[in-house]
Amino acid sequence: MKAILGAHGLWNVVETGYEEPADKGALYVAELAVLQKRRSGDQSALSIIHQGLDDEIFKKIANESKAKDAWDILKNLGVDKVKKVQLQTLRAEFESLLMKENESISDYFTRVLVVVNQMKRLGEKLTM
Repeated sequence: MKAILGAHGLWNVVETGYEEPADKGALYVAELAVLQKRRSGDQSALSIIHQGLDDEIFKKIANESKAKDAWDILKNLGVDKVKKVQLQTLRAEFESLLMKENESISDYFTRVLVVVNQMKRLGEKLTM
């Protein structure tokens, strides 16, 4: 999608976004023209983003009115799924941790701590 937006010269709009000025009456004619161009580019980018989504994902951004806001939501959708998979893998690794025959207690404890710390970084709450 980034390539399509870039081909239309709209990637910068998605990446940086734009803000509506609080007092449009104080703007000069040239500034109003720039604002209208940015607003139009934003809506074009949002339209392209909408067209590239299936119905299920579209529902997650349907209420967004700016391309940057919609894109930020889409960027974070995959993050949660990746975290879940990583946590599942780490849980399995944690549950299968056994001390090796020639391993010191200190080395084993270090291996356990590495897995536990990785799980905590991903948001896992561990209790004793």
